[in-house]
Amino acid sequence: MEMEGLVELKVLGVSCSEVHSGAYALILEELDGSRRVPIVIGATEAQSIMVRLQEIIPVRPLTHDLMCSVFHAFGIELSSVIINEFKDGVFTSLLNIRNDQTETKLDSRTSDAVAMALRTGARIYATAQVMAIASYDSSRDKDIDEPVHTRLEDMPIARLKAMLQQHVDNEEYEQAAEIQKIIESRTAK
Repeated sequence: MEMEGLVELKVLGVSCSEVHSGAYALILEELDGSRRVPIVIGATEAQSIMVRLQEIIPVRPLTHDLMCSVFHAFGIELSSVIINEFKDGVFTSLLNIRNDQTETKLDSRTSDAVAMALRTGARIYATAQVMAIASYDSSRDKDIDEPVHTRLEDMPIARLKAMLQQHVDNEEYEQAAEIQKIIESRTAK
């Protein structure tokens, strides 16, 4: 979806960065298109994003959970995130926040903005300029049909269940058993 010069994005996943040692790549994809934007992020932000994607509830709140709780306590809504610049290899973003009296934009690291958007349901956008500079056309990636994850253990439970059913339907019982073990280990309390 493109609106007012903005392109709506969705979080495709997180993978280990092959370029930066000890870093991860957040992969965003155009909502109604094939362009993807890879963003190098740190391990803490990757963990926070993956926890949310996997619908894991941590014992104690992570920093992004805390910020969302503060927003909620003071009647602040995160209405959207805009990735507004890509310069010298660094993305910058704006948090569009509002309450009953005011609306404002706050400067943010893109990884933090995305982590908060996932928790609040806020939409994620990029400017057309950022898309022109930093995106690539994923329709050329013949082997990438699935969300990007480093391993089965990192995939959302819903995706694992779908894969499990597909393996059972195809009578691929060894793969199905492996996925079933992962699901059981993650859902056991």
